[in-house]
Amino acid sequence: MPLKSRKLSQHDLEALEARRDIGAEILQSIQDMKAGKGKVVLSPAVEARTATGLSQSQFARLLGVSVRTLQGWEQGRKQPSGAARTLLAIARSNPKAVLAVSTP
Repeated sequence: MPLKSRKLSQHDLEALEARRDIGAEILQSIQDMKAGKGKVVLSPAVEARTATGLSQSQFARLLGVSVRTLQGWEQGRKQPSGAARTLLAIARSNPKAVLAVSTP
C-alpha cells in the first residue's frame, strides 16, 4: 500500500524520518529548478490579478476587499467566498470585462 494512502504509525514515521537526507533532497530540488523541471503553481487570485495587470492594492480595491484579504487568497492561507470566487473566475477568463466595470 502506498504511503500516501494510509496514515503512518509514530514508529513508521520516525523510521522514515531517520532514513531521510534532507540536505540531499534540498540539493536535488535546487538542481531540478535550475534545469527547468520545477513548476510554479499560481492561486486563482494571482492568476486573476495578473490577467488584469493590476497591482495588489488596485485589484483589492476593485474587488472591494482589503489588500490583506487579497494576499491571504493569493498565498493560499484563506479561501474567497462563493461570490468572490465567481468574480475571480470572470477576471481570469475575461479581464477586460472586470476592468470595464471598475471605477477610475
